Amino acid sequence: MAAAAGEEVPNKRVVLKRYVTGFPSEDDMEVVTATARLAVPPGSTAMVVKNLYVSCDPYMRGRMTKHERPSYVPDFVLGEVLVNFGVSRVIASGHPDFKVGDLVWGMTGWEEYTLVPKPESFFKINHPELPLSYYTGVLGMPGLTAWAGFFDVGKPKKGDYVFVSAASGAVGQLVGQLAKLTGCYVVGSAGSDEKVNLLKTKFGFDEAFNYKKEQDLDAALKRYFPEGIDIYFENVGGATLEAVLSNMRNHGRIPACGMISQYNLEQPEGVRNLFQIVAKRLRLERAPAALIGLYSGRNVGKQLVAVARE
Repeated sequence: MAAAAGEEVPNKRVVLKRYVTGFPSEDDMEVVTATARLAVPPGSTAMVVKNLYVSCDPYMRGRMTKHERPSYVPDFVLGEVLVNFGVSRVIASGHPDFKVGDLVWGMTGWEEYTLVPKPESFFKINHPELPLSYYTGVLGMPGLTAWAGFFDVGKPKKGDYVFVSAASGAVGQLVGQLAKLTGCYVVGSAGSDEKVNLLKTKFGFDEAFNYKKEQDLDAALKRYFPEGIDIYFENVGGATLEAVLSNMRNHGRIPACGMISQYNLEQPEGVRNLFQIVAKRLRLERAPAALIGLYSGRNVGKQLVAVARE
Protein backbone atom coordinates (compact mmCIF):
# COMPACT_ATOMS: atom_id res chain seq x y z
CA MET A 1 0.00 0.00 0.00
CA ALA A 2 1.35 3.43 -0.94
CA ALA A 3 2.43 5.73 1.88
CA ALA A 4 0.35 8.87 2.46
CA ALA A 5 1.80 12.36 2.10
CA GLY A 6 3.13 13.66 5.42
CA GLU A 7 3.31 10.17 6.92
CA GLU A 8 6.43 8.99 8.75
CA VAL A 9 7.64 5.72 7.25
CA PRO A 10 10.57 3.30 7.69
CA ASN A 11 13.50 4.21 5.46
CA LYS A 12 16.17 1.62 4.67
CA ARG A 13 19.50 3.27 3.84
CA VAL A 14 23.09 2.25 3.06
CA VAL A 15 25.59 4.06 5.27
CA LEU A 16 29.39 4.09 5.44
CA LYS A 17 30.41 1.95 8.41
CA ARG A 18 34.16 2.61 8.27
CA TYR A 19 36.65 4.37 6.05
CA VAL A 20 38.29 2.16 3.44
CA THR A 21 41.96 1.45 2.83
CA GLY A 22 42.85 -0.89 0.00
CA PHE A 23 40.08 -2.94 -1.62
CA PRO A 24 36.58 -2.18 -0.28
CA SER A 25 34.30 -4.88 1.08
CA GLU A 26 30.60 -5.13 1.83
CA ASP A 27 31.50 -4.94 5.53
CA ASP A 28 32.62 -1.34 5.02
CA MET A 29 28.95 -0.46 4.49
CA GLU A 30 25.84 -1.22 6.47
CA VAL A 31 22.11 -1.31 5.74
CA VAL A 32 20.20 0.43 8.53
CA THR A 33 16.55 1.35 8.98
CA ALA A 34 15.73 4.93 9.91
CA THR A 35 12.52 6.92 9.40
CA ALA A 36 11.54 9.46 6.75
CA ARG A 37 8.73 12.01 6.84
CA LEU A 38 6.98 12.32 3.50
CA ALA A 39 6.55 16.07 3.74
CA VAL A 40 8.73 19.13 3.18
CA PRO A 41 9.41 21.71 5.92
CA PRO A 42 6.75 24.46 5.88
CA GLY A 43 7.66 27.34 3.58
CA SER A 44 10.67 25.56 2.05
CA THR A 45 11.38 24.82 -1.61
CA ALA A 46 12.64 21.32 -0.77
CA MET A 47 11.21 18.09 -2.12
CA VAL A 48 10.94 14.51 -0.90
CA VAL A 49 11.63 11.77 -3.45
CA LYS A 50 11.13 8.03 -3.53
CA ASN A 51 14.26 6.54 -5.07
CA LEU A 52 13.77 4.02 -7.87
CA TYR A 53 17.34 3.44 -9.10
CA VAL A 54 20.69 4.53 -7.69
CA SER A 55 23.89 4.40 -9.70
CA CYS A 56 27.10 2.53 -8.82
CA ASP A 57 30.15 4.43 -10.11
CA PRO A 58 33.92 3.95 -9.64
CA TYR A 59 34.50 7.47 -8.30
CA MET A 60 32.56 6.53 -5.16
CA ARG A 61 35.59 4.53 -3.98
CA GLY A 62 37.52 7.78 -3.52
CA ARG A 63 34.77 9.20 -1.33
CA MET A 64 35.01 6.18 0.98
CA THR A 65 38.53 7.17 2.09
CA LYS A 66 39.33 9.83 4.68
CA HIS A 67 41.55 12.38 2.90
CA GLU A 68 43.97 14.62 4.77
CA ARG A 69 43.58 17.17 2.00
CA PRO A 70 40.23 17.82 0.27
CA SER A 71 39.59 15.85 -2.92
CA TYR A 72 37.55 17.06 -5.90
CA VAL A 73 34.42 15.66 -4.21
CA PRO A 74 33.82 15.54 -0.43
CA ASP A 75 34.51 12.37 1.54
CA PHE A 76 31.51 10.38 2.70
CA VAL A 77 30.77 10.82 6.42
CA LEU A 78 30.85 7.81 8.73
CA GLY A 79 27.35 6.74 9.67
CA GLU A 80 25.76 8.87 6.96
CA VAL A 81 23.96 7.64 3.87
CA LEU A 82 25.94 7.16 0.64
CA VAL A 83 24.92 9.51 -2.17
CA ASN A 84 25.18 9.33 -5.94
CA PHE A 85 23.11 9.93 -9.06
CA GLY A 86 19.75 8.23 -9.17
CA VAL A 87 16.25 8.20 -10.62
CA SER A 88 13.42 9.14 -8.29
CA ARG A 89 9.71 10.01 -8.11
CA VAL A 90 8.62 13.21 -6.33
CA ILE A 91 6.48 12.43 -3.24
CA ALA A 92 6.20 15.95 -1.81
CA SER A 93 7.41 19.30 -3.12
CA GLY A 94 7.61 22.96 -2.17
CA HIS A 95 9.46 23.85 -5.37
CA PRO A 96 7.56 25.49 -8.24
CA ASP A 97 9.41 23.46 -10.91
CA PHE A 98 8.62 20.03 -9.45
CA LYS A 99 5.22 18.57 -8.63
CA VAL A 100 4.13 15.36 -6.94
CA GLY A 101 4.47 12.43 -9.33
CA ASP A 102 7.26 13.92 -11.44
CA LEU A 103 10.09 11.59 -12.41
CA VAL A 104 13.50 13.19 -11.83
CA TRP A 105 17.19 12.34 -11.81
CA GLY A 106 19.98 13.89 -9.78
CA MET A 107 22.20 13.39 -6.73
CA THR A 108 20.22 11.40 -4.18
CA GLY A 109 20.74 9.01 -1.28
CA TRP A 110 21.25 5.26 -1.28
CA GLU A 111 17.97 4.94 0.58
CA GLU A 112 14.26 4.51 -0.05
CA TYR A 113 13.31 8.16 0.53
CA THR A 114 15.45 11.30 0.38
CA LEU A 115 14.74 14.88 1.46
CA VAL A 116 16.31 17.14 -1.19
CA PRO A 117 16.85 20.63 0.31
CA LYS A 118 17.89 22.22 -3.01
CA PRO A 119 16.17 20.55 -5.97
CA GLU A 120 17.62 23.01 -8.49
CA SER A 121 20.32 20.48 -9.38
CA PHE A 122 17.72 17.86 -10.37
CA PHE A 123 16.48 17.29 -13.91
CA LYS A 124 12.91 16.42 -14.80
CA ILE A 125 12.57 13.29 -16.94
CA ASN A 126 10.59 14.29 -20.01
CA HIS A 127 10.66 10.93 -21.79
CA PRO A 128 9.19 8.45 -19.29
CA GLU A 129 8.50 6.01 -22.12
CA LEU A 130 12.22 5.14 -22.07
CA PRO A 131 13.54 2.67 -19.46
CA LEU A 132 14.20 4.79 -16.37
CA SER A 133 17.46 2.93 -15.69
CA TYR A 134 18.89 4.64 -18.80
CA TYR A 135 19.10 7.84 -16.75
CA THR A 136 21.82 6.26 -14.62
CA GLY A 137 23.73 5.37 -17.78
CA VAL A 138 23.63 6.62 -21.35
CA LEU A 139 21.19 9.47 -20.53
CA GLY A 140 22.86 10.30 -17.21
CA MET A 141 26.31 11.01 -15.83
CA PRO A 142 28.15 8.24 -17.79
CA GLY A 143 26.66 9.50 -21.06
CA LEU A 144 27.61 13.10 -20.28
CA THR A 145 31.10 11.97 -19.25
CA ALA A 146 31.64 10.01 -22.47
CA TRP A 147 30.34 12.83 -24.69
CA ALA A 148 32.25 15.65 -22.98
CA GLY A 149 35.48 13.69 -22.61
CA PHE A 150 35.53 12.38 -26.15
CA PHE A 151 34.33 15.43 -28.06
CA ASP A 152 35.41 18.38 -25.87
CA VAL A 153 38.80 16.99 -24.83
CA GLY A 154 39.51 14.32 -27.44
CA LYS A 155 38.61 16.55 -30.42
CA PRO A 156 38.17 13.53 -32.72
CA LYS A 157 38.54 13.64 -36.48
CA LYS A 158 37.44 11.05 -39.00
CA GLY A 159 40.20 8.45 -39.38
CA ASP A 160 41.71 8.98 -35.91
CA TYR A 161 43.11 5.96 -34.07
CA VAL A 162 41.34 5.62 -30.71
CA PHE A 163 42.16 3.38 -27.74
CA VAL A 164 39.72 2.95 -24.84
CA SER A 165 40.69 1.20 -21.59
CA ALA A 166 38.04 -0.36 -19.32
CA ALA A 167 36.08 -0.36 -22.55
CA SER A 168 33.24 -2.60 -21.39
CA GLY A 169 32.27 -0.22 -18.57
CA ALA A 170 29.42 2.29 -18.70
CA VAL A 171 31.59 5.13 -20.01
CA GLY A 172 34.05 3.10 -22.10
CA GLN A 173 31.47 1.32 -24.23
CA LEU A 174 29.78 4.65 -25.02
CA VAL A 175 33.09 6.27 -25.99
CA GLY A 176 33.77 3.41 -28.39
CA GLN A 177 30.40 3.82 -30.07
CA LEU A 178 30.78 7.60 -30.32
CA ALA A 179 34.20 7.06 -31.89
CA LYS A 180 32.78 4.67 -34.48
CA LEU A 181 30.00 7.13 -35.33
CA THR A 182 32.72 9.74 -35.90
CA GLY A 183 34.55 7.48 -38.34
CA CYS A 184 37.47 6.49 -36.11
CA TYR A 185 39.33 3.18 -35.78
CA VAL A 186 38.65 1.95 -32.23
CA VAL A 187 40.34 -0.66 -30.05
CA GLY A 188 39.27 -1.43 -26.48
CA SER A 189 40.82 -3.35 -23.61
CA ALA A 190 38.92 -5.32 -20.99
CA GLY A 191 39.61 -7.92 -18.31
CA SER A 192 37.93 -11.04 -19.67
CA ASP A 193 37.40 -12.86 -22.97
CA GLU A 194 33.63 -12.47 -22.54
CA LYS A 195 33.96 -8.69 -22.35
CA VAL A 196 36.32 -8.64 -25.34
CA ASN A 197 33.77 -10.58 -27.37
CA LEU A 198 31.01 -8.13 -26.40
CA LEU A 199 33.13 -5.17 -27.46
CA LYS A 200 33.60 -6.62 -30.93
CA THR A 201 30.20 -8.22 -31.52
CA LYS A 202 27.78 -5.92 -29.68
CA PHE A 203 29.43 -2.53 -29.20
CA GLY A 204 31.07 -2.22 -32.62
CA PHE A 205 34.75 -1.92 -31.67
CA ASP A 206 37.13 -2.72 -34.53
CA GLU A 207 39.36 -4.75 -32.22
CA ALA A 208 39.63 -5.57 -28.52
CA PHE A 209 41.99 -7.50 -26.28
CA ASN A 210 42.15 -9.00 -22.80
CA TYR A 211 44.87 -7.02 -21.03
CA LYS A 212 45.26 -9.80 -18.45
CA LYS A 213 46.55 -12.11 -21.19
CA GLU A 214 49.11 -9.62 -22.52
CA GLN A 215 52.55 -10.04 -20.96
CA ASP A 216 53.77 -6.88 -22.69
CA LEU A 217 51.20 -4.06 -23.02
CA ASP A 218 53.60 -1.96 -25.08
CA ALA A 219 53.92 -4.76 -27.64
CA ALA A 220 50.15 -5.27 -27.66
CA LEU A 221 49.52 -1.61 -28.43
CA LYS A 222 52.12 -1.65 -31.20
CA ARG A 223 50.31 -4.65 -32.66
CA TYR A 224 46.95 -2.87 -32.77
CA PHE A 225 48.30 0.62 -33.46
CA PRO A 226 51.42 0.28 -35.66
CA GLU A 227 51.04 3.95 -36.62
CA GLY A 228 50.37 5.15 -33.07
CA ILE A 229 47.36 6.38 -31.08
CA ASP A 230 45.62 9.71 -31.66
CA ILE A 231 43.17 9.57 -28.74
CA TYR A 232 43.45 7.51 -25.57
CA PHE A 233 40.36 7.59 -23.35
CA GLU A 234 41.94 6.93 -19.97
CA ASN A 235 39.99 4.89 -17.42
CA VAL A 236 42.61 2.78 -15.63
CA GLY A 237 46.01 4.45 -15.10
CA GLY A 238 49.07 2.50 -13.98
CA ALA A 239 50.87 0.20 -16.41
CA THR A 240 48.33 0.81 -19.17
CA LEU A 241 48.85 4.57 -19.12
CA GLU A 242 52.62 4.06 -19.11
CA ALA A 243 52.43 1.80 -22.18
CA VAL A 244 50.07 4.17 -23.98
CA LEU A 245 52.30 7.22 -23.55
CA SER A 246 55.05 5.50 -25.52
CA ASN A 247 52.60 4.75 -28.34
CA MET A 248 50.87 8.11 -28.66
CA ARG A 249 51.26 10.06 -31.88
CA ASN A 250 52.48 13.63 -31.78
CA HIS A 251 49.73 16.03 -30.67
CA GLY A 252 47.64 13.15 -29.34
CA ARG A 253 44.88 13.74 -26.82
CA ILE A 254 44.21 11.88 -23.57
CA PRO A 255 40.84 12.55 -21.92
CA ALA A 256 41.54 11.32 -18.36
CA CYS A 257 38.25 10.04 -17.01
CA GLY A 258 39.52 7.78 -14.21
CA MET A 259 42.24 5.43 -13.00
CA ILE A 260 40.36 2.48 -11.54
CA SER A 261 43.48 0.28 -11.31
CA GLN A 262 44.83 2.69 -8.68
CA TYR A 263 41.77 3.27 -6.49
CA ASN A 264 42.32 0.32 -4.16
CA LEU A 265 46.13 0.53 -3.84
CA GLU A 266 47.53 1.84 -0.56
CA GLN A 267 50.53 3.10 -2.57
CA PRO A 268 49.47 4.12 -6.11
CA GLU A 269 51.83 3.17 -8.93
CA GLY A 270 53.95 5.87 -10.51
CA VAL A 271 54.15 6.44 -14.26
CA ARG A 272 57.81 6.60 -15.27
CA ASN A 273 57.59 8.13 -18.75
CA LEU A 274 55.55 11.29 -18.25
CA PHE A 275 58.13 13.20 -20.30
CA GLN A 276 56.34 11.75 -23.33
CA ILE A 277 53.60 14.32 -22.65
CA VAL A 278 56.17 17.03 -23.39
CA ALA A 279 58.08 15.24 -26.14
CA LYS A 280 54.95 14.35 -28.13
CA ARG A 281 53.06 17.56 -27.28
CA LEU A 282 50.20 15.57 -25.80
CA ARG A 283 47.06 17.01 -24.26
CA LEU A 284 46.19 15.33 -20.95
CA GLU A 285 43.02 16.48 -19.15
CA ARG A 286 40.46 15.35 -16.59
CA ALA A 287 37.21 15.25 -18.08
CA PRO A 288 27.11 -2.96 -1.08
CA ALA A 289 27.76 -5.98 -3.42
CA ALA A 290 26.85 -4.10 -6.59
CA LEU A 291 29.38 -1.36 -5.78
CA ILE A 292 32.13 -3.86 -4.89
CA GLY A 293 31.57 -5.57 -8.25
CA LEU A 294 32.83 -2.47 -10.03
CA TYR A 295 36.30 -2.83 -8.53
CA SER A 296 36.59 -6.59 -8.96
CA GLY A 297 35.73 -6.43 -12.67
CA ARG A 298 32.45 -8.38 -12.48
CA ASN A 299 30.21 -5.89 -14.25
CA VAL A 300 29.72 -5.13 -17.92
CA GLY A 301 28.15 -1.79 -18.81
CA LYS A 302 26.20 0.19 -16.22
CA GLN A 303 26.03 -1.03 -12.64
CA LEU A 304 23.00 0.16 -10.66
CA VAL A 305 20.79 -0.78 -7.71
CA ALA A 306 17.00 -1.01 -8.09
CA VAL A 307 15.58 0.51 -4.90
CA ALA A 308 11.88 0.27 -5.79
CA ARG A 309 9.66 -0.81 -8.65
CA GLU A 310 8.84 1.85 -11.23
